[in-house]
Amino acid sequence: MKKVILLIVFLLQLQVLNTAQAIRLKDIADVEGVRGNDLIGYGLVIGLKGTGDKGGMAFTNQSMANMLERMGIRVNSKDLKLQNVAAVMVTAKLPAFARPGMNIDVNISSIGDAQTLQGGVLTLTALKGPDGQVYAVAQGPLAVGGFSMDTPTGDTIMKNHPTVGFISKGATVEKAVPFDLFASGQVRIMLKHPDFVTAIRIQDAINANLGKKIAKAMDNVSVVIPLEMLNVSEPVKFISAISQVEVIPDTEARVVINEKTGTIIMGENVRISTVAIAHGNLNINVQKEVDVVQPAPFSDGETVVVENQRVSAEEEAGQLMLMKMNKSVQLADVVKALNALGATPRDLMAILEALKKSGAMHAELVVM
Repeated sequence: MKKVILLIVFLLQLQVLNTAQAIRLKDIADVEGVRGNDLIGYGLVIGLKGTGDKGGMAFTNQSMANMLERMGIRVNSKDLKLQNVAAVMVTAKLPAFARPGMNIDVNISSIGDAQTLQGGVLTLTALKGPDGQVYAVAQGPLAVGGFSMDTPTGDTIMKNHPTVGFISKGATVEKAVPFDLFASGQVRIMLKHPDFVTAIRIQDAINANLGKKIAKAMDNVSVVIPLEMLNVSEPVKFISAISQVEVIPDTEARVVINEKTGTIIMGENVRISTVAIAHGNLNINVQKEVDVVQPAPFSDGETVVVENQRVSAEEEAGQLMLMKMNKSVQLADVVKALNALGATPRDLMAILEALKKSGAMHAELVVM
């Protein structure tokens, strides 16, 4: 436990030494409209070696009958007994600025009772966006990172997830998402962690670097593209330039506690008012003992087993310590004061939670 505390202290003190570092704008914000779009489709995987959906999956039989009918073969879905076919959902991410002819990766997941998709081939599947339009089509052999097999004794051996597959560059983009990034003559900078102070700093940094008051902070930051840069490729250069602007982001005072792992993370703006702390542990030990009671001689009694419990309680002494903080307190001072208590990470969690409830800790407390 002491090693864990020392590691936490080292990381926190290391953070204090690097509080004034500037961050590139592209690392803390996105440009509005530059994002991916989710696609989804329903398809069939064929060529399985008896590991597909069983006969009870009516939608698999109906889908296969519909596909055969489109190819000029009419068959009743109830007459199909399929074991080499599996119904699947196909998902993909259409990246920003994707154009027709571009290839993207797809994931395939079984929705029936197929045992494994290993060795299967995805038939031509249309991938649609939330608007119902087809943006890509997928097809090809699957790569499955697992397997499933039955032994002669009836046991099943399985590794990883054999009902999920992947096709690298398995879909071809057929339609681009209509969006003109520069139609409005301005770009909006969307902060990944919205903050008014950071937005003002971004506004000032962009205006200072470009020598023009073209950035304005509102809920996010709007940047007007200069008229001389509205040519064919100039707006791209403009966005590239402002994305390299360095800003010191402002962060909220926050303490994050992970009770599962005993991890404590404290932000640099955490402040603690002057407070006295005493912390001790109460250990309760319950021991169960089994005694055998023998009857007196010639008493015609029976041997009886009796359970006895012994309960002991021990409370560790907690020394009252004064944590006196001035207005110029830094994170290193908070760390030293807490470390002086000699508490374990579990004890520190209890102390931090008590400090928050007492109103002495001026930071948001997040318990994971």
